[in-house]
Amino acid sequence: MPLLTLPSVVGHRGAASYSPENTLASLTEAKTRGATWVEFDVKLSGDGVPVLMHDASLKRTAGLDRAAAATSWAEIATLDAGGWFAPRFAGERVPSFEQTIRHLAVLGLGANVEIKPCPGREAETAIATVRMLQRLWPAALPTPVLSSFADSALAAARDTAPELSRALLFGATGDDWAARASAVGAVGINVAARRLTPERAADIRAAGYLLSVYTVNEPEAARRLMVMGAHSIISDAPDLVIAALAR
Repeated sequence: MPLLTLPSVVGHRGAASYSPENTLASLTEAKTRGATWVEFDVKLSGDGVPVLMHDASLKRTAGLDRAAAATSWAEIATLDAGGWFAPRFAGERVPSFEQTIRHLAVLGLGANVEIKPCPGREAETAIATVRMLQRLWPAALPTPVLSSFADSALAAARDTAPELSRALLFGATGDDWAARASAVGAVGINVAARRLTPERAADIRAAGYLLSVYTVNEPEAARRLMVMGAHSIISDAPDLVIAALAR
């Protein structure tokens, strides 16, 4: 497995403070605001196409009160994923993962690909995601990292694409965090900033894991977390955090 390196700031769902999350517009916005890497969520449509979507339901970000797992890609592709955010984004579509990879190639952005399966589709989603990465990921871009809250998804990713680095996501890290990370072969631990203690940050660093924290939009909080030992800050407003860390 290649050694994973991460930038100090990663754009969350693109640059979600400024543009509709998990869209090509949001990835472009992140690039414009200085990010070199972005994070986004991948789940499957009803007919098995990997798409960018955080919620199990399409309602909040695409306006259709239906589960993504019950909706075909052909229908998802017609939905407005931007009008809810601001009128200027009206008509922005939910992108497929394939479209996203091609857009990242144009932008020159690295990626933290969060496997975000609908319940019961953990392995299926992971396998579809990593096979597409194996087939389409541009050699010119840094090797992506796979992340997930679902241990079983990361285990399936490990078995299908052991060459790709993995990071286990936590809200708060319980006492079993290290055992869980070891079981899926993770090299990174991603923790909710509000739940991270200095003691746990030190434990994670001492165990040799890369520590990422999410979602951090306040410059002062970002600086404190870096002092605490974070390697990477995941932010909706990457420009603000980049500027804060440069001071």
